[in-house]
Amino acid sequence: IALFFSHFLSRSFHFFVLWCQAQYVRSQGAVTDQLSRRQVRVYQLYSRTSGKHVQIHGKRVSATAEDGNMYARLFVETDTFGSRVRIQGAESGRYLCRSRDCIFTEIVLENNYTAFQNTKYVGWYVAFTRKGRPIRASRTRQNQREVHFIKRLHTGPPPFPNTDHNKHFEFIRFPTTRRRGYFPTLL
Repeated sequence: IALFFSHFLSRSFHFFVLWCQAQYVRSQGAVTDQLSRRQVRVYQLYSRTSGKHVQIHGKRVSATAEDGNMYARLFVETDTFGSRVRIQGAESGRYLCRSRDCIFTEIVLENNYTAFQNTKYVGWYVAFTRKGRPIRASRTRQNQREVHFIKRLHTGPPPFPNTDHNKHFEFIRFPTTRRRGYFPTLL
């Protein structure tokens, strides 16, 4: 019985240590990382239901913008590891939520759409109606069409002044050389 009890005790302790490590990783993922360099991506969010792009125009948010609209250009800034992002309008400078503290978890779904879940209120998603109006987040679910988005590149002017769209992909021509009839010799 003593052998069984010591084996049970060692297994329980091992399980407890693993559980504590998992809790540590989970708690560190919930904290904003101030030391790492943030990555900022620039793109548009195409709403599946409205067929238009999400725009932040002043204090108003809607999914009624055409492709290339200057208010549809969004800065998506990573917060920490685990797909946590902030969404900011490039022209308005305002965030998709009320403040900079509003952070979303970017979820790539099985159908290759992207959903943005609020990290503070799990189960609340960014969603828009067919007319492009925002839907109250507490009434959304992950499987609804209203929360599905496609990330698209912005077709307007370059996002930063020192970038040039034409030089991203440039073909380089090499002079054609004719092969001679001789081969290198091995010594």
